Amino acid sequence: MYADMVTARYYEERLQEEYLEGKQPAFDISAGPIPGELHLAAGQEAAAAGVCHHLRDDDVVTAPHRPHHVAIAKGVDLKRMTAEIFGRETGLSSGKGGHMHLFDPDVNFACSGIIAQGCPPAAGAGLAAKKRNTDSVAVAYLGEGAIDQGGFLESLNLAAVHDLPVVFVVEDNDWAISMPQERVTDVERPASRAGGFDMPGISVDHDDAIAVYEAAREAVGRARDGNGPTVLSVQVHRRMGHFMGDPQSYRSEADQEAATARDSVERLAADLRADGVDDDTLEDIRVAAHDRVDEAIAWAKEQPKPDPEAAYEDAFVNPPSGVTDTEPEFDLAGGADR
Repeated sequence: MYADMVTARYYEERLQEEYLEGKQPAFDISAGPIPGELHLAAGQEAAAAGVCHHLRDDDVVTAPHRPHHVAIAKGVDLKRMTAEIFGRETGLSSGKGGHMHLFDPDVNFACSGIIAQGCPPAAGAGLAAKKRNTDSVAVAYLGEGAIDQGGFLESLNLAAVHDLPVVFVVEDNDWAISMPQERVTDVERPASRAGGFDMPGISVDHDDAIAVYEAAREAVGRARDGNGPTVLSVQVHRRMGHFMGDPQSYRSEADQEAATARDSVERLAADLRADGVDDDTLEDIRVAAHDRVDEAIAWAKEQPKPDPEAAYEDAFVNPPSGVTDTEPEFDLAGGADR
């Protein structure tokens, strides 16, 4: 878990550096090696590592628009993920998806920029596992700002009605983009949403990787044993803006400083030291993680950009040969002649 968390933290810091290249002093979202938006998850590593270390490749994970830490913990190919973020041909989706639309079928990972969008597919994966009589589970990550979305609530209902092996992990970073939770929702803890659907709701009030791991052991084990879904809420802290370039004018300096001070990576390092792991070992893990990230970024930047003509590929699936011999003709009345 420590290796994954150090990797994820450094990955976000390095992506921040790469992203801001060419975008300053006047912020230009289209400039630089990573055009478009970028949402980074520094400070949320414990929620990813603590849960995903209970999972197998055949378990399905869906993540939201802040996905890199979860992808790393799930085992997504780091080089191909980085190439995708840089819009390169060798990326996970040939550079067409970008950082919010990562998809790696080898480890059953996907994410989306639509709020709570990962919940219905996770419920579907849980239903598929149940019908196939396997012990695979599905995990849907979402932010606390998504707990009022219909996609989340409807997925809870479906999972409860069918006792589906799904764990809904709510990463509570205190800010639904720029809005504090108490102004937009009626519950103090996101896990309270579970009560309306007769399923367990577990809250981990600190971004402590070990505490998350223990809570996830219960939730994932319950799902794998065929005992239905769980909502697991984890308090995390957003060390950066909602997106790169976010001035965070809605957020006090004290809140930003508090989020930076609560460091889940350092907390786990202290736990490891208390268990007898020496500093040299921790440093070796850190160096190896940093080398891995630097290598992935260097490799991605060397990869070719897609041919512009490739934009027309993979957009639609044409019907099989012989299904339609001719295009339908439309008259002015709006009917199709067949």
